[in-house]
Amino acid sequence: MSHTILIADDALFTRIMLRNILSQNGYNAVIEAETGTEAVWAYERWKPDLVIMDINMPEMDGLTAVSNILRLDPEAKIVICSALGERQLMAEALEQGVLDFITKPFQPDRVMDVVKKAFA
Repeated sequence: MSHTILIADDALFTRIMLRNILSQNGYNAVIEAETGTEAVWAYERWKPDLVIMDINMPEMDGLTAVSNILRLDPEAKIVICSALGERQLMAEALEQGVLDFITKPFQPDRVMDVVKKAFA
């Protein structure tokens, strides 16, 4: 598949898990960022087709990064991937314009359902 996906999460384990799920399903063009600042920079540089964004990250939190990316590109496709305890923050993200959310700990089927829906 020719879609480029940016994974923004400060946890290496989460990035590896998401990358593995995506690659097992044919999505091999994956970019990674550890912070919200890196995510915005990576979005500007590579203009990925989808962003999977954590909320709690160093330097710049995910909600601020979402806001910055949507300011750069109002058509950006962004999905939040964060812990269940952050439901209020996920609701705020949905109000900002993210497409959907994946709750950690995540199931591979849920990740792929959200990704496929984003590209539908």
